[in-house]
Order: sequence, then C-alpha cells, then structure tokens
Amino acid sequence: MLICIEGIDGSGKSTLAQRLKLFLQQNGNTVLLTKEPGGSALGKQLRSILQTQPMPISPISEFLLFAADRAQHVQEVIKPAIAQGTVVITDRMGDSSLVYQGYGRGIDKQMITMVNEWALQGITPDLTLYVKIDGTTAAQRVHKRGELSAFEREQADFADRLISGFNELYHDRADVITLDGTQSPDDIILTAGKAVSQWMNQHRP
Repeated sequence: MLICIEGIDGSGKSTLAQRLKLFLQQNGNTVLLTKEPGGSALGKQLRSILQTQPMPISPISEFLLFAADRAQHVQEVIKPAIAQGTVVITDRMGDSSLVYQGYGRGIDKQMITMVNEWALQGITPDLTLYVKIDGTTAAQRVHKRGELSAFEREQADFADRLISGFNELYHDRADVITLDGTQSPDDIILTAGKAVSQWMNQHRP
C-alpha cells in the first residue's frame, strides 16, 4: 500500500513520516520511506534546483520539474516497492503540486491534474495523512531550522493560499486522515498510528 503525507512546510510532516515508518516496522511491516522531490537519483538533482532556485523559474516550469521528478519516482522507486509487497510512505506526492503550483502559484489546476495523472502512471495513494497547521506556527518552526528553501522564503499570503488549497482539496475525503500539526510529535504519531492501523485492518484483504 501507498501512504502519502501532505502539509505545508513547517507542519511536521517529515518528522511524522520518519516516526510512522518506525511504528509500522514495529508492527511487522516492511516499509520504505521516500519523498518528493528527491526520491530517485534524478529527483535528487531536481530537488536541488527546486529548493534553491538559483535562477528565476516560471510557475509552469517549476511544476514540470516536479512532474519529471514524480514520473521518475513512481517508475524507479514506488512501483517496484509496491510490487514486492512493501508499505511505501512518501513525504509529498501529486497533491503538493496541485496545492503549491495551483493554489499557490495560480496556474491551471486542470492542467496540473492531467499532467499529474500521466506522471503517476496509475499509481495513487491509498491513504493520505494531512498535517494541518496555521501559517504563523509553521513559519516560526521553519525559521528556527535555519536556511530557508525557495518556498519557505515566500510571503505569508503564499502559505495562506496553500492552507486554503489543502483544506479545500481534503474536505470530506474518505481516503484522507487530518491530523493537528500544532500537537507534539508524540501526540501526532500516537493519533496517526492508531488511525493508520485501523485503516489497514479495514482495507487489507
């Protein structure tokens, strides 16, 4: 199965991804933790460009770089792991592009959806964990980490658009579990672990 963790920068999603991997391994699962961008060899190169943006990148070009990373990630990492019966946890996937480049940058959401479907090659998350947080708390956390990515350097209204996008996208979705990102990492993994275990018990053959 494929579990995706989504949320804005500073929500705590990457910490949750690492801790969820350990939780599932302790419960007898073979688990692969990966991420977008950067889950493949090509993706690592693309991640460096996207995170630092040493030259101006147009919103459409930005999305297409993410899409290239996504296509390679699915082909090189996710498909082989799922075929072996591995539980795959990915830190971000297609919905991040819909939110960041669609809601955040304002480019055509239908076009993003169409290209995403092509890049994903029929692979979609079985379950998405959305770590929901307010922009102020997220920004405080991000600035404590030190050097900021190109997305973390954006103004506060950019984060507000992302939050609105995630909230709209994940409203009333049966395949999405929403978690409170303002809680401590211990509390978040406790809630997430229970929810994921219950979901797996209900959906596994």
